[in-house]
Amino acid sequence: MENAVILRLAPLACALMLVACGGKQPDQAAPAASAGAEEKVLNVYNWSDYVADDTIKNFETATGIKVNYDVYDANEALESKLTAGASGYDVVFPSARPFAQRQVKSGLYAALDKSKLSHWKHLDPQLLQNLAGIDPGNAHLVPYMWGTTGLGVNVDKVQAALGVGATLDTWSLLFDPANAAKLAKCGITVLDDDQEAFGAALIWRGRDPNAGTADEIEVVKKVYEAIRPYVRTFNNAEYKDAFANGDACLVMGYSGDIAQASTDAFDAAAKAGKPAPNLRFVLPKEGAIRWVDVIAVPKDSKHAANAHAFIDYLLDPKVAAAISNHVAYASANKDALPLVDPAIAQDPGVYPPAEVRAKLIDPKSLPEDVQRQRVRAWTRIKSGH
Repeated sequence: MENAVILRLAPLACALMLVACGGKQPDQAAPAASAGAEEKVLNVYNWSDYVADDTIKNFETATGIKVNYDVYDANEALESKLTAGASGYDVVFPSARPFAQRQVKSGLYAALDKSKLSHWKHLDPQLLQNLAGIDPGNAHLVPYMWGTTGLGVNVDKVQAALGVGATLDTWSLLFDPANAAKLAKCGITVLDDDQEAFGAALIWRGRDPNAGTADEIEVVKKVYEAIRPYVRTFNNAEYKDAFANGDACLVMGYSGDIAQASTDAFDAAAKAGKPAPNLRFVLPKEGAIRWVDVIAVPKDSKHAANAHAFIDYLLDPKVAAAISNHVAYASANKDALPLVDPAIAQDPGVYPPAEVRAKLIDPKSLPEDVQRQRVRAWTRIKSGH
C-alpha cells in the first residue's frame, strides 16, 4: 500500500474462528412488542472497553432498564455461546466478517424491528451497503464501530534497537527475523486471532488473505516459525497495557486499542511529571485488514424490546460520539462525526483518508475446511510446534 499512514497519536485521542452450525434464517423479529411488557432487564455481551464510562449508567437512568454487562476478548468466545444455544444474552457485538456473516446464515439472530430504531437514519449508508452483502436488507446487523489492524510502535525504543533511520511503515518491522531478533528484548506481542495473524502475514508476503489457497498455511507457518522465538505473548487484551507501560515496544493491534494505550501512557506520564513516550499506530504500506463490528439480537433473546431500546440509544449521534471519544474507534454513525473530538475525528489512524480506505482489505468467510485448518495451524504456531 502506498502512502501508508504513520501518526503520532494526539494526547486527547486518546475482535476470529469456530464454525457456526447450518440452519434456516429467521424471517420474524423476536417477540415482545414493547419494553413495558418485559421485565426491566437487559443482558449485554460486548468487547472490553467498547463503550464510554457512563454509557450503561446513562441508559439505565433514562429507561429504568437494569443492564447486566459482560465482556469478552475474542469472537470465538461469543460464537461458542451462540452456537451452544440459550446464551442468555439480548444484545451482542460480533465482528461482521466472517463471524456475523456465518451467524446470520445459521439463523442465530432475530430480525430487527426497525420501527423501534428511530435513530437508524444516522447510520453511514456506505457501511450499510457493505453489510448488505452478508445481511440482505440489513435485516439483522447494525454497524457499530470499524477500524484497522496494524502495528503499535514505541518509536524511541524501536529506533534504539534498529537505528534512527529504521523504516516503520512496514510489516517487515515484525516479520523480518533480523528486526524481530533485535526487538525481542523490548517486547513483541501478536494478536491471538488466526484471521488477523494470517491476514497480516499473507499481506506481507504479497498474497491475498482471502484466497484460501492450498499452500497458504505453509506460507504463514514459515513466516511465524522464523519470528516465534522473539514473540513474547499472543493476546487480544493485555497487549494494550503492555504497550502503554513500556513492557512491549512493537505490537500487532487494533487501531483504537493503540489509541487508548497512547492516551493511558500520556496520562500516566503527565501524572508522574515525566515526558510521554512516543507511541505511534502504523498502517503498513503493504496493506492491512479492515474490520467492522456490528450489533445484533440473538434469536432466543428474552428481552427483545429492551434490546431494541438499547440499540436505538447507541445510535443517538450524541451517544455514539461520546463512545468514539472514549474508545478512539471510528463510528458507523455518520451524524456523530461532527460531534467527535477533533483529535480523533481528524486522526488518519482512526478515520483513514479515502485513498487509504480504498486499499484496505475486508476479510471474507472461507470454506469450512480451510477455516478448520487455519485454526489448527494457528494453535501449533502459538505453541511453537
